[in-house]
Amino acid sequence: MTKPALRMEQVQAPVIPIVGELLRDNPAAISLGQGVVSYGPPQEAIDAISHFLRQPENHKYKLVDGIPELKQALSEKLTNENKISLNNESDIIVSAGSNMAFLMVLMAIADPGDEIILLQPYYFNHEMAAQMCNVHTVAVPTGPDYQLDLDRIHDSITAKTRAVVTVSPNNPSGAVYPPEALASINRLCSEKGIYHISDEAYEYFCYDGVEHFSPGADSQSAAHTISLFSLSKAYGFASWRIGYAVVPKHLVAAIKKAQDTNLICPPVISQYAAVGALRAGRPFVEPKLAALADVRRRVLSILSEDRNGFYTFSESKGAFYFLI
Repeated sequence: MTKPALRMEQVQAPVIPIVGELLRDNPAAISLGQGVVSYGPPQEAIDAISHFLRQPENHKYKLVDGIPELKQALSEKLTNENKISLNNESDIIVSAGSNMAFLMVLMAIADPGDEIILLQPYYFNHEMAAQMCNVHTVAVPTGPDYQLDLDRIHDSITAKTRAVVTVSPNNPSGAVYPPEALASINRLCSEKGIYHISDEAYEYFCYDGVEHFSPGADSQSAAHTISLFSLSKAYGFASWRIGYAVVPKHLVAAIKKAQDTNLICPPVISQYAAVGALRAGRPFVEPKLAALADVRRRVLSILSEDRNGFYTFSESKGAFYFLI
């Protein structure tokens, strides 16, 4: 009898597409279900498309790991903003969003039956990717305000553990992990001979003076730290599907195999637009962040008015979320 693969039947149905179908059927509804900004890409991204169109060769397949112009722009951004210096130990892989980057990384580092550690509450797509790869997820509780509990993480590592996954600023809690906590995770992963996968899709979205920290900035971390980034959030690039990963050199060949099989190459027109977006840079993003911070303050004020104990929430310092 024909039927779907058992591993796919065991994967939860993603709630966001379900909400999307509800919105389609109920046009007057307002969605609070998906993390997207209200603005679109900078004009520089739109202008870059004409440069793409002027070159007929751009309609052919390009390099599997990204066009050189984008990789150079990303390298400069990583050096200047994240303090991640690329060297002979690491490289950039451009992907169709950081979701795809995570899936390809998982395929490159883990075999069926291996384990990865996810920190509760975790991003549901990470669990789904692991299940599709027949990799077991170990859910480790966090502490007060959803901060890292290093002892619990340490005690959850087994001989089958391949990686600890951190998401900071966090989806869905909005928690931002302090530099010393992320550095401790990096050291722990180094000592245990496992990877630290650092998902930094919300890197620009920090509030109240809290600053984002990239674990890959540690000069001793290149061999075991995998850093994931996205243009979807800060640059209003959600549907353009451009993300990127900084990965150890020894994983590049395996990740390229996964990318070539799934995608061949990231959408080249979107890569050109990404070059334009990076040319606009943080000066484009900063006013948007200020407006979002004002919305956050207003929502926080409303939530704080509850005097009947109907709900609790943590005053998140990052991303778009209050977890109520």
